[in-house]
Amino acid sequence: MEEPQGHRHHHHHRDPSKSPTASPPSCTTSTCVKCGGPTSFPSPPLSSWPEMSPPPTYRPIRSPAINLPSNNSQAIILAPVPQSQKVLTISPPYKFQFPSKKIQSLDDIRHFHESDSGKNFLGFVVALSESIRGRKISDPCHESPTVKTILSILQTLMQWIEEIPPVQQAARYGNVSYRTWHSRLEENSESLMLQFLPDDFKCATIEVVPYFTDSFGNSSRIDYGTGHETNFAAWLYCLARMGIIKEGDYQAVVARVFVNYLDLMRKLQLVYCLEPAGSHGVWGLDDYHFLPFIFGSSQLIDHKYMKPKSIHNEDIVENFSEEYMYLSCIAFIKKVKKGLFAEHSPLLDDISGVPNWNKVNSGLLKMYKAEVLEKVPIMQHFLFGWLIKWYIFFSPL
Repeated sequence: MEEPQGHRHHHHHRDPSKSPTASPPSCTTSTCVKCGGPTSFPSPPLSSWPEMSPPPTYRPIRSPAINLPSNNSQAIILAPVPQSQKVLTISPPYKFQFPSKKIQSLDDIRHFHESDSGKNFLGFVVALSESIRGRKISDPCHESPTVKTILSILQTLMQWIEEIPPVQQAARYGNVSYRTWHSRLEENSESLMLQFLPDDFKCATIEVVPYFTDSFGNSSRIDYGTGHETNFAAWLYCLARMGIIKEGDYQAVVARVFVNYLDLMRKLQLVYCLEPAGSHGVWGLDDYHFLPFIFGSSQLIDHKYMKPKSIHNEDIVENFSEEYMYLSCIAFIKKVKKGLFAEHSPLLDDISGVPNWNKVNSGLLKMYKAEVLEKVPIMQHFLFGWLIKWYIFFSPL
């Protein structure tokens, strides 16, 4: 994840070009501001802002970690909508390996998306989105023993938060108790995986554990962002590659597993004050998440009453946020951010003007590919092993 930038607060500054101190005085004699007579006291400093870099007239609370190019929105609109794909399952002999980072440049990003791994992984995310289309969170679905075990693991991680309370500290963000929580995660992750891995795949822990431990934030920076969320999707994809998660499990993977993961992450964010990693600030959907907006918009496709503009109806958000992830995200944002929604979440406000949820969903899928999976600061931390392969390629001479 990209190193987060510090918080910025609203300040109102005078325009130095209009200030009497913006240009050097015509004489060096100091004068009294009351009577205009000479004085022995030195003149005050001209301005704390140099002429070459005047203060901005407005700064949001959090500046974007990645400035969006002016033509980026148009490129996203013109891009094809990602399509679902069946996950390519593995067969023996198994060659599990410790995954490592491979992406360092835009060329590497391009290579990843042109590879079978890149296409299949994105296709898996689209398939998860389609599995929840038109369905509420509480709708009955098939819950396999694997899904139930994963839910139990997430509940265990939630319980650890109760056992490791935040410490009193001066810093607003990044409570150091999170490092204790994350250390326990790393110490127990292999045994947690062995709870549901079949005997044939016990040796797969070397590969799946790093994806899992990197799904809940970074313990050094005490932050969390869409890259960590993508690692959780990659961990689920690895399980699907091994056939441990099947297509019949997809609805439960979203409505049960991912919903519980989202609840866990929100609690971690609030209790340990995790810093948003690589946040776009007001230029992004959310400081921490992206996938629940995709899955949540899919849930609402063809809904009889709720439209994208319904996010502005307080009663709808309050009464239906437990059933629809998109509304849950809106409710959470309104809980943690103060002020006008259009000011702290202008992109979501713009999306509310889209006529239907089908267009919202397809647009968010394209945006996820462009703003998460194609960003070097995020994807430079993505891992490649045997389940998600990095195909060696040669540059043309």
